[in-house]
Amino acid sequence: MLRPLTIAGVVWLLLLSCWNLLAQEEKAATANMYQLELKDGSRLIGTIVKEDPASITFRTLSQVDMVIARDQIKIMLPLSGEMVAGEFWRRDPNRTRLLFAPTARPLKAGQGYFSVYEIFFPFVAVGVTDFLAVSGGMTLIPGAENQLFYFAPKVTPIQLKNLDLSGGFLYILVPEGEDNVGIAYTVSTYGTEKAALTVGLGWGFFGSDFADKPVLMLGGELRASSSVKFISENWFPPDTDLSFLSLGIRFFGENLAADFGLFFPAGADTGGFPFLPWIGFAYNFGKSGR
Repeated sequence: MLRPLTIAGVVWLLLLSCWNLLAQEEKAATANMYQLELKDGSRLIGTIVKEDPASITFRTLSQVDMVIARDQIKIMLPLSGEMVAGEFWRRDPNRTRLLFAPTARPLKAGQGYFSVYEIFFPFVAVGVTDFLAVSGGMTLIPGAENQLFYFAPKVTPIQLKNLDLSGGFLYILVPEGEDNVGIAYTVSTYGTEKAALTVGLGWGFFGSDFADKPVLMLGGELRASSSVKFISENWFPPDTDLSFLSLGIRFFGENLAADFGLFFPAGADTGGFPFLPWIGFAYNFGKSGR
């Protein structure tokens, strides 16, 4: 009885968080928002009202219009995000992943990231097209005679305003002739930048043998501010009372994201400190997009 109650509780909490924020009036996306860095070192965030070859008229977040000569502009960067209560909330640059599991959101063509999980597991991902991303890496475990290599393509054929559906697999190359392992999955993400729910199913495989039943993954995201997000990623293997529940926090800027979380093996007989710490860092690069 414990297992159904655990899953139901996680689903209820994630749905409640998403429903409350999705029910609020959604703010208009700021597709034309820019950050200007001037040669005197000052930085401005706002929109371009008009421009000519010599200058631009720039409207700041406080609705002040400024005429700025182009030769005084050092850098002009387009921003992705939205206005919330008069404050600009930047887009989470690492929105394609929870703590470890992928969301269904796509990497657009030309986007990518370099990430490191638990220090010893680096990962590189690149958007080949708006629908296809490829990623992979290898372990860097000190003292190990052999390292693991992994490869993880992902396709996102359905991309709607608040709903994405994708599928892919994680393939792990085991050294010295052992059968390779991995997981094939499908995942869906529903929500906005402020709150989202992710549901996934994964079928593990060993060599050419696939599992008969999938692992269920439930994840959620809840924004706390322009640069802070709470994340939950929860795994429910079949035919066992063991579940892995987690809660984490993400701090992020324009390109960098840092995650810290704790996983709890519910149903396991653990002694001492029962939580498994999780640490992840990601640097995102490439053009901004949806």
